[in-house]
Amino acid sequence: MSLTINHQTDDISNLTGATTFNGVAVGGDNTPSPLGDRGLFAGASGGSNVIQYVTIPTPGNATDFGDMTVSRSGLTGCSNGSRGVFAGGYISTFTDVIDYVTIANTGNATDFGNLTVARDDAAGASNSTRGLFAGGRDSSNLDVIDYITIDTAGNATDFGNLIAAKRGVAGTASLTRALFMGGESASVDTIQYVTISTLGNATDFGDLLAAITAGGACTNLTRAIHAGGYDGTRSNVIQYVTIDTTGNATDFGDLTVGRNSAAASSNSTRGIFGGGNSPTTVDVIDYVTIASTGNATDFGNLLSSTTDMGACSGD
Repeated sequence: MSLTINHQTDDISNLTGATTFNGVAVGGDNTPSPLGDRGLFAGASGGSNVIQYVTIPTPGNATDFGDMTVSRSGLTGCSNGSRGVFAGGYISTFTDVIDYVTIANTGNATDFGNLTVARDDAAGASNSTRGLFAGGRDSSNLDVIDYITIDTAGNATDFGNLIAAKRGVAGTASLTRALFMGGESASVDTIQYVTISTLGNATDFGDLLAAITAGGACTNLTRAIHAGGYDGTRSNVIQYVTIDTTGNATDFGDLTVGRNSAAASSNSTRGIFGGGNSPTTVDVIDYVTIASTGNATDFGNLLSSTTDMGACSGD
């Protein structure tokens, strides 16, 4: 994502936190946003190489984008705003594959490198520089956090560890802090965080409204939204936290359909949640306005009913 500023007439030197300027989301240091108006969904339950996309400001059905290098389910996604990355998953076994696409240009994915551990059901989070992949499952649940520099293809590097080994964690981030929410293990209501620029282990942030796994998470870079998941039933609960302020989640509203394993992405205004199990797979895409609490609204439909996708947004 590019940011053009007319220095004669435009002054953003006093901006703090995440905001928008001339329609482009930026941080207080004028850093381009990892968010964007094109939302991508990749993979599918049972294994698929399909990447599909929607235009987040405009409700409607998904359109084919291209194909990943290998078919898989249970992958995770992140982006720096211009490059979308999809990591891990399950084919006939757990995979360490990382693919990338240029979000502005439809087409097939290119090999990026490999995770430190082959796994599925990890959480993805990113800022405009670095992508993180946390937790997941191989033969058992994992506490591994990996990172990549999104602009530079190559293998992932160890970042640190989650508080506990978990799969089904929901990940999202501001420009500085990554949150990992819920997950399948002890204390599955836990929200934990890391500072993206600083290697190290996760720290306790607060708690979700209930113990839950396989939710979807997205952000406007200030507020983190967690939607759906499985807490004994397929949940329709949407909840939120303010990323820069530790504390427990607050109720936001409800999805149109209770489900787990929906994939989430967002621009600076709107969060979208696609697919999931309800308990059979659905093609539903919902949206919310992140800054305003309330129930989700129907957005459109995926190319088919599915779950276990990876998602990101950009450009």
